[in-house]
Amino acid sequence: MRRVAVIASTSGNGKTTLGRALAARLGVPFLELDALVHGPNWTETPADELRALVEPVVRSDAWVIDGTYRHKLGMLVLDAADTIVWLDLPLGLKLRRVARRTHERIRDDVELWNGNKETWRNALWGRESLFAWLLRGHFRHRRNWPRRYAHDPRFIRLRSVEEAREWLDSTS
Repeated sequence: MRRVAVIASTSGNGKTTLGRALAARLGVPFLELDALVHGPNWTETPADELRALVEPVVRSDAWVIDGTYRHKLGMLVLDAADTIVWLDLPLGLKLRRVARRTHERIRDDVELWNGNKETWRNALWGRESLFAWLLRGHFRHRRNWPRRYAHDPRFIRLRSVEEAREWLDSTS
C-alpha cells in the first residue's frame, strides 16, 4: 500500500484526519485536494489547472490523497491508486460532526484554504449549501459506490469510527 485514495461521500467522515494519519504512518506525502480546489473567495480551480497540479503527485511512487474530484479530474486519482479507502460513516454522525465543526470554525474565525472561511449562509442556505450537499452525497454514493467497487480488490469500505481506527492500526 503506497498510493492511497481516501474517499468519502461527504464532509464529516474524517477523510482528512485519516489521510494525514495514514500518510504519516506510511511515511509518504499527503495531499488534500480541497486545498487545491478552493481558491481565494471560494473560486474553484479550473479542471486543467487542477490536473496539472495533481498529475505529478499521482505519477510519484507513494502518496495519500484525500478526495478525488471526479467531476474535474475524472479517474486520475482512482486509477493511479493501489488502495481506495471509503469512509462510509452513519449519516447522523456526519451531520453532528459537520454542525460542530462548522460552528467552531465560524466562532473561531478559522481560515480553511486560501483565505476562505465558512459562514452560516454557505452552510445552511441554498442548493449548494454544505448540509444540502452532505445529504445528497450521502445517499447518492451509498447507492452507487457499492455497485461500482464491489469487485475491485483495491477497495476498502470502513463503516464506523472503530472500524477505521482498527484498520489504521493494522497498517504499516
